[in-house]
Amino acid sequence: MSKPIYDLVDQLPTRGITVMSLRALDFVIPKQWDNLVGFDHTIRTVTRETDPALVKQIAERAIALYNDKSQGYQRALWLYQTVDSASGALGTAALVNKIGQDISFLGVLKNLTPKPEKAQTLDLCVKLVVELVAFCQINGIPGDSIGDFLKALADYSGESLMRMAALVCFDGLVPLGPSFAAKGLQTLKSMQPSDLTQNSTFKAVGSMIPGDSPKGQLHFVTESVESTRGWMEKFVASKNLTPDAVVDNLSKFVDVSKDKFDYVGAFLDMYSKYYEHTGIQTLARRLIERAVAEI
Repeated sequence: MSKPIYDLVDQLPTRGITVMSLRALDFVIPKQWDNLVGFDHTIRTVTRETDPALVKQIAERAIALYNDKSQGYQRALWLYQTVDSASGALGTAALVNKIGQDISFLGVLKNLTPKPEKAQTLDLCVKLVVELVAFCQINGIPGDSIGDFLKALADYSGESLMRMAALVCFDGLVPLGPSFAAKGLQTLKSMQPSDLTQNSTFKAVGSMIPGDSPKGQLHFVTESVESTRGWMEKFVASKNLTPDAVVDNLSKFVDVSKDKFDYVGAFLDMYSKYYEHTGIQTLARRLIERAVAEI
């Protein structure tokens, strides 16, 4: 079993590359993301509750819900953590991210290997599907509910919207350019099921992706990307997002090079664990909201 949910929330970083890279996206969704750290603090913020006895009661109920294996919360966490580490593992780096350390992009450049475009495109598509499946797990609905996910996506806010903004910017725009969604679909439609099963990010989370066979899973991934393409393209257009704008803002927080977008993509893959970080925050919020409703 993974760590208790309260430990996960208590131990979220307040500094470092993940937090800095997410702060760099404030220009995309201003004031949407608050880096909530600490389980009790999160309960007080989400519920606006100040009575210590009630905060304790909410915490106990939220912990019980998380620990209940028949619920999907632990599976959702596993997805968020696994897709992040699988995606990052494709690079090799010897950097220890010390808190407060000035991370020089040029200093780690020699350890970075940008992924081939096909692998990067598949990464984006698999991460998108992980968001959909984790959403279904958290909400206790069948894992292939694309329609429910699309409806919810229209109302995403806070850390969930930040996770999608980071997916669009860090896994889409920066490494693949403005037509990343079209590229993703084109890649998927020209692929064989074996291409999917050889992708290391897919391999890591494949056991949780709907479809009874690699062929069925490829169909599900393709259908998911096709369904969310409109949302992603609208998001990019409505915010006037470009790879340059993202990297410009990123460079205010993290020392990255503005002329090597594929390397910036590889850098973020390895050092920014934004799926796990915001995923834990989403889980905490959903658990707290449900605990309050049930008390």
